[in-house]
Amino acid sequence: MWSWLGCGAHVKHRGWRHRVGAVSVMASIWLITSDARADDSSASIFSLSGFGTAGAVHSSEASADFTSGYLKPNGAGFSHDWSTDVDSLIAGQLRVQPVAELSAVVQVISEQLYDDTYRPHVEWANIKYQPTADFSVRIGRTVLPSFMFSDTRKVGYANPWVRPPVEVYNLVPISNSDGIDLSYRLHLGGLVQTFAGTYGKSDPKLPSDVGGTAHGRQIWLLTDTIEYNAFSAHVAYQHVRLTVPGLNGVFEAMRQFGPQGSALADRYAPVDKRAEFFSLGAQYNPGTWFVMGEWGETNYHSVLGAQAAGYVSGGYRVGPVTPYLTYSEVQAKSNTSDPGLSLAGLPPESAGTAMQLNAGLDALLAAVADQRTLSAGARWDFVRHFDLKLQYDHSRLGAVSHGTLIDIQPGYRPGGTLNLLSATIDFVW
Repeated sequence: MWSWLGCGAHVKHRGWRHRVGAVSVMASIWLITSDARADDSSASIFSLSGFGTAGAVHSSEASADFTSGYLKPNGAGFSHDWSTDVDSLIAGQLRVQPVAELSAVVQVISEQLYDDTYRPHVEWANIKYQPTADFSVRIGRTVLPSFMFSDTRKVGYANPWVRPPVEVYNLVPISNSDGIDLSYRLHLGGLVQTFAGTYGKSDPKLPSDVGGTAHGRQIWLLTDTIEYNAFSAHVAYQHVRLTVPGLNGVFEAMRQFGPQGSALADRYAPVDKRAEFFSLGAQYNPGTWFVMGEWGETNYHSVLGAQAAGYVSGGYRVGPVTPYLTYSEVQAKSNTSDPGLSLAGLPPESAGTAMQLNAGLDALLAAVADQRTLSAGARWDFVRHFDLKLQYDHSRLGAVSHGTLIDIQPGYRPGGTLNLLSATIDFVW
């Protein structure tokens, strides 16, 4: 889902200036949060925390980029032989609780953005009212709980892998929404069941190959989370009305070809189209080992297509070291090509334009990801609140797909394989 963000091209660069800026911003956030925590240590209504990841990734594909999300403009491969932008980030979170029933939280993150900068942005900013231990209401910018690990999606230290499997987590690349959510927790003996509902909107800014801003309206999400001893499960259904203006140009041009062009535009243009997402995840984690898996499906009812994705993962803890294995895949469930505009009866100049528009449509349809990945890695908790992770990924791409890769360059051949080597240090404070 949203693999369309990878269908354009960028100029190759090394980006040292952006890295220096990133280090400066990260250091500033660290010092600010550390100073504030020291100043407010005696004030019980305030609490400060933070997390971060310093990482580097190498990709075997030199004609496209691997990155951790479609809202990033470049990554490892074509743009950078080794990329520190894929996983690196730093964040600080301030929580204020003046009374037991009322609290507020602000989380600020510095990570690579759509424009290849590290400007800090507000990930969460909400007020929470909790009149009882089991019922709460939040208003503002909150996490979008589409997945089992949505709360810790960007907290590398809280996850066993270098990053959540991109085949699944790229199905919904946005991580928050502006609106309201409600949560109610039900106790049934040793079982705890939490029902939650979210309603809001989101306006993620897109990389330059698409351009502009996407608009998600009428986002509503229903979730059910079950916890019993070492077992937990998560179910989610999400709906949104989505508009992506940056992808509408080809369809506006198609409308100039009369009824057949209008029919294609009505079918594929991502303008106020209904998008749906369903996911199911479960994990069992008794302490010395873990096994988990998630499955999800999306349907954008537009050129963005439909997909199904899932992963299974397991690991065993040996002292401070946890080796793990993961298998993940994503499959296109929609057409990867379309005959497009008929060229019959068109004058030569119009036929040439129609052929270009048909090629553009097919490029967008083929951008829906299709790949399978086997990952092997290890986590070493070498000191309190710090871990070191190494991970190797081997992906086999669909015959006509560039998988989850972005920044596709001329001469790139769909299909084939992809190898990644990643190293990260995660920390919390």
